[in-house]
Amino acid sequence: MASTYDNSVAGDPSVDALGSEEFEGAEGWVFGSDAVALLASMLAHMAVVLLLALVPLVNEPDDEAIVLVSPPPEYEVDQVQKIEEILYSDQLQDQVGANSLAAAAMAEASAPEFAEVAEIPSPVDQMPQELATIHINNVINRAVAPLDLDLTLKGKVGQTSEGATGAVDRLTFEILKALEDRPTLIVWLFDQSGSLTRQREEIRDRFDRIYEELGIVEASGSSAFQHDDEEAPLLTSIMGFGQKVELLTKQPTADLETIKKTVDSIESDPSGVEKVFSAVYAAADEYKRYRRSRATSGPERNVLLIVVTDERGDDAVGMEPTIDICKRFGMPVYVVGVPAPFGQEHTLVKYVDPDPKYDQTPQFAEVDQGPESLRPERVTIGYTGNFEREPVVDSGFGPFALTRLCYETGGIFFAVHPNRNVNRRVTRGELSPFASQIEYFVDSSVMSRYRPDYVSSKDYEALVRQSPLRSALVTAAQFTGIATLDQPETRFVRRSDAQLVGDLSRAQQAAALIEPKLAALDQLLEKGEQGREDEFSPRWLAGFDLARGRVLAHRVRAETYNAMLAQAKRGMNFADPKNNTWVLQPAAEISVGSKWERDAQEATRLLESVREKHAGTPWAVIAEKELETPIGWRWKEEFTDLSPPPANRGGNNNNNPPPRDDQLRMIPKKPTRAIPKL
Repeated sequence: MASTYDNSVAGDPSVDALGSEEFEGAEGWVFGSDAVALLASMLAHMAVVLLLALVPLVNEPDDEAIVLVSPPPEYEVDQVQKIEEILYSDQLQDQVGANSLAAAAMAEASAPEFAEVAEIPSPVDQMPQELATIHINNVINRAVAPLDLDLTLKGKVGQTSEGATGAVDRLTFEILKALEDRPTLIVWLFDQSGSLTRQREEIRDRFDRIYEELGIVEASGSSAFQHDDEEAPLLTSIMGFGQKVELLTKQPTADLETIKKTVDSIESDPSGVEKVFSAVYAAADEYKRYRRSRATSGPERNVLLIVVTDERGDDAVGMEPTIDICKRFGMPVYVVGVPAPFGQEHTLVKYVDPDPKYDQTPQFAEVDQGPESLRPERVTIGYTGNFEREPVVDSGFGPFALTRLCYETGGIFFAVHPNRNVNRRVTRGELSPFASQIEYFVDSSVMSRYRPDYVSSKDYEALVRQSPLRSALVTAAQFTGIATLDQPETRFVRRSDAQLVGDLSRAQQAAALIEPKLAALDQLLEKGEQGREDEFSPRWLAGFDLARGRVLAHRVRAETYNAMLAQAKRGMNFADPKNNTWVLQPAAEISVGSKWERDAQEATRLLESVREKHAGTPWAVIAEKELETPIGWRWKEEFTDLSPPPANRGGNNNNNPPPRDDQLRMIPKKPTRAIPKL
């Protein structure tokens, strides 16, 4: 044993320095101090490992024990409506969405196109679920009926026609399109005004065309057409409205003769009141049951409401609830109406007594057909610079409330005028009976960029308040009856110096009365220049520039007129001694002050900009008329004969009228009756 140790540690100085008795164990083994520590450490670790391994065997597992590592997060749960319910539920859905600024900025309302491939990708990071994938794909790719499901769908505005028959032809297409989806009910709502008598007759005669077109479709063998009373593909109902609303067909019918006889039996309402929104609301409420398949014995139907009227209606206060019920039940409203006069509430209608027993001489009566916007957006100052009344111009759209009803419900407003001509001025003598006096018409394709803001009153006020330009224009448009130099005195005869000065002073007083109002209006519009850089709507820009240019032109014209008269009062010599009359003529030159010259140049620039940038619009027509007369003035001298006229001595029976034809005197004259309230 000693030899073994000696071999293992030979030469180790640490061993040699210690006594051999320190390394001799009880059993004769000899250990070093490091070996003892290592062995103790190994034994301790093995004991700990064995103890941990035996712990699961000692403690029984508790199956009901739950360990919460952290409290669950709190989430705000959104109420989300499933897409499947919107598509497949038989119950009608509540109105979705609200008017937005984006919708108000649309230039033209048109039907959306539904793509066959979804633009919204399906989630790819989740575990695949076959059933869910099938449902999502069906929802996205399935062709849906816009009238039922897309409640934010907007209708079309700015549609024009020369006659009611042209509008009815387009309506035939809309009816056919509805029939392709499902059976359809048409509700015709006729204005009972006397001025609509001939138009009702035109539409009644056009019913044959409608049913002929539908008959062609039926003859093709489509399975959608089954004639069994309630199962008929197309049903029609007739309502009339004036001071009250009447349901003229007890039950919707498919019989053409019954429909035509009902239209013929409509009596004129002499009250002059047109409750058009009450009529549309009543129709929607009456026939909403046809929008539910379980509510009637027949199938679920599309319901189209078609209004025929020549005014804006007297119950526009009911516009919002009428829009709401029509949208709620998916009923588009179509209106065969009249164009609204640009920026005006009233216009004249050529009235000819519909009864041939009475005098057929044309007369003109005032009717309410505008304006085309919710609030007036045009500064009306009475007369243009050429001392004529402002021409009545087609706005390109219908009266605001009725047009918005069509727009919000997905229908169409047809602006009908029998004398529509966009190439030239229409004279009063050309007007057809019961046609409104509109002198200039505009192209609907041009006006698509100038659509009014078809929003609620609250949203409209918000749009106006956020823009200094719009605020200035709408505020200025509220000033009515602003006088201008419509018929100024321009001829001054000198009989004596005192008499001439007196005539000039009286003419100055007339100009001085209108100057402060024009100056205040000009200052108001000048504040709107602050919002020009932020305004992108061509409609608002055209309206503001026209108003600013016209008001500035009239202010300069009035102030320089006053200054020119003051100049004449200081004394002017005639170049030709025989002349005795000063005549003030419009001229492009401004000779009485550099400030007025700069203002005249600015007014001309604004008006020319409107004419060029907004060509083909009502603003351009008015700007063109304003530019026909220069803004400044100049004096011209003439001679006026002051000799008294010769006395009329008469004699020789030369002044006796020619004898009248006895036969003409014997023709009885038809009686005349007063124009009813239209």
